[in-house]
Amino acid sequence: MPDMLVKLYALPPLEPVLARQRAQGINIRRGLPPEKALVLDWVRQHFNEYWASETDVAFSVHPTTVFLAQRGDQLLGFACYDSTHKAFFGPTGVDEAERGKGIGTALLLASLHAMRHSGYMYGIIGWAGPVGYYEKTVNATVIPDSEPPGSYRGLLGTHAIFTEGARADTFLDAP
Repeated sequence: MPDMLVKLYALPPLEPVLARQRAQGINIRRGLPPEKALVLDWVRQHFNEYWASETDVAFSVHPTTVFLAQRGDQLLGFACYDSTHKAFFGPTGVDEAERGKGIGTALLLASLHAMRHSGYMYGIIGWAGPVGYYEKTVNATVIPDSEPPGSYRGLLGTHAIFTEGARADTFLDAP
């Protein structure tokens, strides 16, 4: 999975995407520090410890750099930026039962617009899984020779990826 580059000054508008979510009873908003433990537990349960660690960092700044999708008290998804590296988007994920409803796109755009408002002109989608989705949604382009991404070299649990050619997503299954 390569890294991808996004022109933050040329993003699709955010408000129509948020309005579609509100029409479904879904609120997209910045996470609040008192929610940290609940969100980290949810990320661990639905995804993995690596992403929980990155989300922890996103909760450690003010304002936080994590966006949440919720319906009532139910957490549906999350997205982070500036957690592993400056100007990096991710990790991000949506509850499997809630996928296909535009939640991921709303979280992506909310995060990228926040990055733009912070002064970034470009963003990097780190270790991007669905390349075609990011190309279509935010006109992201693959950064040449970024697979496997150097930004994660030396990460505990990734030796087989970087030295033996294992699939880039295999470390996520590590105990």
